[in-house]
Amino acid sequence: MAPRYRALHALLRLLPYHGAPPQCRSLSAQAAPAVRMEYQDAIRTLNTLQTNASFLDQVRRQRNDPQEQLVAMKGFLERSGLRVEDLNQLNIIHVTGTKGKGSTCAFTEQILRNCGLKTGFYSSPHLVQVRERIRINGQPISKELFSKYFWQVYNRLEETKSDDMCSMPAYFRFLTIMAFHVFLQEKVDLAVLEVGIGGAYDCTNIIRKPIVCGIASLGIDHTAILGDTIEKIAWQKGGIFKPGVPAFTVPQPASPLEVLKHRAQEIGCPLHMCPDLAEYEEDGIKLHLGLAGDHQRSNASLALQLAQTWLQHQGCQGFGDIKNPSQKIPKAKWPLPPASVFQPSVPMVQGLQHTVWLGRTQVVQRGPISYYIDGAHTNSSVKACVRWFQEVAFNEEKAGGGSVMRVLVFNATGERDTAALLKLLQPCHFDYAVFCPNISEMSGVGIADQRNYNVTLENVLTRCLQNQKTWNLLMEERSCSDPWNSSLPVDTLIKDSPRGTPLLLASSSERLLNCNSLVFPCISHALQWATQGRDPDFPCRDISLLHHHPVASSASVLLQEAAHVQILITGSLHLVGGALKLLDQSLTE
Repeated sequence: MAPRYRALHALLRLLPYHGAPPQCRSLSAQAAPAVRMEYQDAIRTLNTLQTNASFLDQVRRQRNDPQEQLVAMKGFLERSGLRVEDLNQLNIIHVTGTKGKGSTCAFTEQILRNCGLKTGFYSSPHLVQVRERIRINGQPISKELFSKYFWQVYNRLEETKSDDMCSMPAYFRFLTIMAFHVFLQEKVDLAVLEVGIGGAYDCTNIIRKPIVCGIASLGIDHTAILGDTIEKIAWQKGGIFKPGVPAFTVPQPASPLEVLKHRAQEIGCPLHMCPDLAEYEEDGIKLHLGLAGDHQRSNASLALQLAQTWLQHQGCQGFGDIKNPSQKIPKAKWPLPPASVFQPSVPMVQGLQHTVWLGRTQVVQRGPISYYIDGAHTNSSVKACVRWFQEVAFNEEKAGGGSVMRVLVFNATGERDTAALLKLLQPCHFDYAVFCPNISEMSGVGIADQRNYNVTLENVLTRCLQNQKTWNLLMEERSCSDPWNSSLPVDTLIKDSPRGTPLLLASSSERLLNCNSLVFPCISHALQWATQGRDPDFPCRDISLLHHHPVASSASVLLQEAAHVQILITGSLHLVGGALKLLDQSLTE
């Protein structure tokens, strides 16, 4: 057996079975449970929709006609008891983008909640519990409400199925339909709706009359679905435009901005460009944002325009006083008509300041350990993450004094170019890079909300080994191109220890900087090793049992002796969710 496969099989032996749920093949043909339907029952049933065979067959049939996806969504919605016209009552704010759409939605929802409105907020993915996707007044709906509405929708779809149609929508479609039911039944004043993927054919785009639409920063992501150029992606994102419905975007590269402009003209949508956040600020007093990072300023500006437009359309109080249009760029030179600049109202200012959005530029301090948590997973978002991390980590290092060790904890999913993402992370000068799958714990006690049945365990572990190899090669290239670097060549050997624990790829360099890497089978083991038991709130097993590679043991001494350990967790929102589940037990309650 090849060394890489021996390492993979050794990792597989350490983990519990994570295959498809046993009821997955037959559940769609069974009646819904007649006994008390608990939250976990609902989650387990929801998870079966990740691998619904009839849905996969339907997707294959629809692949050449994506418009059929919205037709199918309309059918599911009607079978659940709603008409498309019913969704107009939700007074929707619809937001898409490649980077920042979630943060924009969070800013917008907080602003409008501060204005005394009852808000609904639908977003994806969730970090710890699926209830996070459907929020009322900023809080995930309760387990009781989730169970209630889940079974209402599920049972209606079961009762209306037929042999000539897919009996159940897939996971995301189901949750979207369920969110519509929750918001209508709970009588929210408005719903902030984050697009899942793309826009034109995303199932959230079944809506017909939103109040206002927004497009955050564009970039390359989900190319298999949206297209392999930023122009094709812009066309998809512009699909949320509606005739006569105002829309706003942030500064974009010229070519995708031109696509958005033409798309808006074709549809009959008035599209405006958001000003820089500085133009809302007076007398040199900056607006304080609850989310860190300079990249959040464009998201905040977009949120201000979305909230202002919604409040004006509905005739509500709380919107800002209109000022003169932007003077920094002559109006004739704006690529799009500029949005009106206004002085934010008190609820708006406080909304921006109090916005919380877990897993995005989040810092958790625990004694000598600092966790920097950001779910960046595209080139543009990783660049923003690096800028943020370098600034806050440097400031902390300068203020604290003493030796500092930096550890990267990384994973990426799907079709993403991990080599490109890892190369962007190099300037952070990590002492160690750690790779692990998005599995919280080896024991298998992780909550059902975080199970993913669309990928196999072997696939995710193989991906970790590939990421590690990529990182080592990047480090080797970096050392070879640096005439001041006296590192030795990088070993790429994989061996098994006598106890069966994989001895994974690690640099043989005598220098510690940017050349050592390890793979762990779960997030818990990765963080236990990185923290060396020094986080007072994070339980840690015997460190010597976590990994048997010489790099792991030699690094343990340095990590234990460092005045401060800085750990950046990034590359995947699912990785971030698994880490937060371990670091903050309140998120699982």
